Amino acid sequence: MKLGDLLSMSLGSLFKRKIRTILTVLGVIIGTTSIVVMLSLGIGMKQSMLEEMQASESLTAIEVNAPGRYYDSGSDKDTEELRLNDDLVELLSGMEHVMSVDPVLECSVILKQGRYMAYGQIQGVTQSFLRSRDIPLGEGRLPQADQELEFLYGNIVLQQFQDEKTNRGYWDTGELPDIDLMKDPIYVIFDMDRYWSSKNPDPNGAATPKPKKYLVPTAGVVAGGPDDWTQYSYYIYCDIDALRTQLQREFKGRAIPDQPVQKNGKPYREIFYSQLIVGVDDMENVSAVQELINNMGYQTYSSMQWIESDMKIMNIVQAVLGGIGAVSLLVAAIGITNTMMMSIYERTKEIGIMKVIGCRIRDIQALFLIEAGYIGLIGGTLGVGLSYALSLVINKLLSGSEMGLDNISRIPLWLGGISIVFAILIAMVAGFIPSVRAMKLSPLAAIRAE
Repeated sequence: MKLGDLLSMSLGSLFKRKIRTILTVLGVIIGTTSIVVMLSLGIGMKQSMLEEMQASESLTAIEVNAPGRYYDSGSDKDTEELRLNDDLVELLSGMEHVMSVDPVLECSVILKQGRYMAYGQIQGVTQSFLRSRDIPLGEGRLPQADQELEFLYGNIVLQQFQDEKTNRGYWDTGELPDIDLMKDPIYVIFDMDRYWSSKNPDPNGAATPKPKKYLVPTAGVVAGGPDDWTQYSYYIYCDIDALRTQLQREFKGRAIPDQPVQKNGKPYREIFYSQLIVGVDDMENVSAVQELINNMGYQTYSSMQWIESDMKIMNIVQAVLGGIGAVSLLVAAIGITNTMMMSIYERTKEIGIMKVIGCRIRDIQALFLIEAGYIGLIGGTLGVGLSYALSLVINKLLSGSEMGLDNISRIPLWLGGISIVFAILIAMVAGFIPSVRAMKLSPLAAIRAE
């Protein structure tokens, strides 16, 4: 028999038993829908987590710190050999999979505007860092090179200001101070030790030098409200060369806070970086590059450390959800087997006649396998369509809810296609045993059957 004949005969046989076929197909629809929706929830949770991490920090970035900056690294190497300087930047830049190395220079300052005062954390960064990070700007522009020092304020910096008279601020009143970071003059005090010494005079009457105040212009402000947190919200950014020049001018001949000093207490001539941000070409290579840098004796941090463990947990959750959905498809497979067995009993004489007139056994088997395949194709296609509809409903119901779940159900195209193919294969596997039984029927016994 030709393939076209087998396809038409199989389809015609299904429509002869409409109610039974519809019920069997309904089982496949439910099973396919269960699997697709369950897997879509797992995929949605994984993607949402990745997007949330990516919004707050780069997934291909590695933070490199000198040993002992945050805790004892346990390194056997002399920490003087492990300082963050231009030589290390050049060394790391030549490593495989490393796309960029951006030095960061940090310092703490006091910000003053009128009766308000705040502590600020400044990060001096390179121009390539500023322009490659897609920092969302609410106002103004990015700090530029070859200019006097200017600041880009994070959107949460305004929360740090307190009224010096009442020592109350945003966290006490729930109201932001009346300060416009773009327009109001912001004075910056770099020498915090002198500032506090001037506030608490020496009881012996020794003269206390007053700190210098600098009026630093504002280049821009990061987009977002007081409760919108990203990796750019807390810091004050500026050009690293401008910050280096300012620190050298302010602390000329004196030790710069947070900078290492020599054994005799004198400062080094060069200013060491507080941190290096290493950009890797792909997320898959982050762990390998990080391990190499760790072996050099430096402290490192990357989001991939936490994401890899979280992904393992999410994969387990996704497998469990898929397994729950697979149970429904297994029940549907049992229904297909039952339908095909009933079909053989009802068509025993027809099978005997087909054998007597010379129909090949393989064609008889193919006839029943194709019927089962049709059930899988119809049920799988309708099930995937229903899954997309349910996915839209789930996302609409949960969107904007207090749970904060947006697009929690996501069905990629490949999942829909694989689900249909899987439903067809399951249906044909379920129809295999009945098809073998049809092959083994004796022609004479089949003809005599009533």
